[in-house]
Amino acid sequence: MRILVADDDPVSRLVLERTLAKLGHEVIAVADGLQAQAVLGASDGPRLAVLDWMMPGVDGIGVCRVARKQTGPYIYVILLTAKDRREDLLIALEAEVDEFLTKPVDPVELRARLRSGERVLNLQEALRREAMYDRLTGIKNRGAILDGLETERRRLARTSRPLAILLVDIDHFKQINDTHGHLAGDVVLRESAARLREGLRDYDSLGRYGGEEFLVVLPECDTADAVDVANRLRAQVSSEPVFLGGSKVAVTVSVGVACTHRPGLTDSEALIDAADAALYRAKTNGRNRVEEAGEPAVGVPGSHAGFQALQP
Repeated sequence: MRILVADDDPVSRLVLERTLAKLGHEVIAVADGLQAQAVLGASDGPRLAVLDWMMPGVDGIGVCRVARKQTGPYIYVILLTAKDRREDLLIALEAEVDEFLTKPVDPVELRARLRSGERVLNLQEALRREAMYDRLTGIKNRGAILDGLETERRRLARTSRPLAILLVDIDHFKQINDTHGHLAGDVVLRESAARLREGLRDYDSLGRYGGEEFLVVLPECDTADAVDVANRLRAQVSSEPVFLGGSKVAVTVSVGVACTHRPGLTDSEALIDAADAALYRAKTNGRNRVEEAGEPAVGVPGSHAGFQALQP
């Protein structure tokens, strides 16, 4: 694990650093609470922290309180202390400290506390994945991909950069289920999701929107680029058949594209409605194709004033 050690005593800090390194952990060591807050507040900050109670700037209790207010992955906090009064321990528990270690630190006791922390963090990660990812395909579930879309829409309001989405639907999926069975349909869903994921940038998002439908979020992507991505994904999914035991099935997808450049004038639901209408046109025009919606018409946010491509 990556572990933060925060202790203003250089000797104690060095001993902890060496002990943790011998146990195979990567250690980030700092000398005060303000530095500890900065490290734990980083997007790639460590998930486990060993904090001295008494430190300059902000003490270990203060660092823990700030960490508990942060959104994001849980941080397991072990507090180093020479305090043993009941009142002090209650203060620490109210700050949601996970474990205590008495100074000077016993390496055997430290190892046991770290194992407890690792178990808790592994459970937290499993619960987080369960809440965010679709079990069948391994990509984001509907709630998580919609949250990601809303995050990018708010970013658009700050940066005025374009935002595009794709609604991707597997063609004739019911026929696949009826002919080959639902287990075969699951294989097609998993393989389609994998092929879609391979064709995206690291900062694009892919989620299972429902049934055989996928939602792709493309930050900083205008309509022309989004159509190019959609056609590339369409070709990638159909590049080779999906093998179903002793048989194989050709799989194609239809894609609806919607894009907006107007910060604050388009909500997430309106963008999805436009992509859905474009997807419907792709289906009615023969499937295995891409259709695009126009730029949103100016209107009150949330009013769904409509997209130009949807006007009669």
